[in-house]
Amino acid sequence: MATDAPQAPSAGPRAARPRRPTGADVARLAGLSRATVSYVLNNTPHQAIPEPTRQRVLAAAAELGYTPSAAGRALRSGHSEVVLLLLPDWPIGPSVGHLIEDLSTALAAEGLTFVTHPLSAGRPVSEVWKALTPAAVVSFGELDEAEARRLEGAGIELAVALFGDRGEDRAMNLPEQRAGRLQAEHLAVAGHRRLGYAWPDDPRLVGFATPRLEGVRHTCADLGLDQPVVRTVPVEPEGAAAAVRLWADAGVTGICAYNDEVALALLAGARRAGLEVPADLAVVGVDNIPAAAVAVPALTTVERDTGAVAGYIAETITRRLDGRPAPVRPGSDIHTVVRRESA
Repeated sequence: MATDAPQAPSAGPRAARPRRPTGADVARLAGLSRATVSYVLNNTPHQAIPEPTRQRVLAAAAELGYTPSAAGRALRSGHSEVVLLLLPDWPIGPSVGHLIEDLSTALAAEGLTFVTHPLSAGRPVSEVWKALTPAAVVSFGELDEAEARRLEGAGIELAVALFGDRGEDRAMNLPEQRAGRLQAEHLAVAGHRRLGYAWPDDPRLVGFATPRLEGVRHTCADLGLDQPVVRTVPVEPEGAAAAVRLWADAGVTGICAYNDEVALALLAGARRAGLEVPADLAVVGVDNIPAAAVAVPALTTVERDTGAVAGYIAETITRRLDGRPAPVRPGSDIHTVVRRESA
């Protein structure tokens, strides 16, 4: 007995994805005027909408799965709800990853959508922001002055988050020197009089490393210690061992490492050089990455409150969008020493 062959789904226009519900659809389902529905959905100020009517509109919108158009909101407000982060060519380790995650959460709490664009992708900055029409741009580094003027000329708020105090009108200077100061103070209290600084061998990290080293240098000067002996340390055991031997020959007994990855390399380098940590050489890192707690010996480090930093950046952006004064910059207490076995 012959059977009908299964019919292939239509490839015509009606097979396309369902049409997105509109405000008119919500008005029809709620049995209200489009103007009333628009006032409710857009939370229009100075409109006395009775609460039962408002709930009726919201229930109809929920039933239809209605979401307001981002383009429409941007048209009404004069900007989108997007905040664009221009991320320099940085290695994305745990510390930077946590900061980006916390910043996304903080901006979401303000109703803003966070988009990250790595500058290492090579696309011109102007192409990126013109495609997104963001409400604000955050740059984790100095932005070309001509580009900054184009952004501001387009009515886009620009905030430059610089790690360390540097002269920049648009900058939110974040107190990174404090990390180095805490490292040096911790070692000095433990009796170390000759300090070293482990500089990273990645040139992309200069913006972070410079203020941290400045903090160590200022602390040594304040405490009457010799200036730290600075050596570049690769994140591999042989190169780290070579640096450790040179420090030992110079009488250095305490090392302030740029970050935890460099500090962990120093622990491996010390073992290769035949030195005990902390008996022969004390080591302090920065960032408190997960591996710091399980290193042998466990790594003493300086931890930054990334949630406080992210909250400050997010509040700066929202205040600028609202035309309010800038918030108070986070204080030195965002950095704390996590004491473990290495120093």
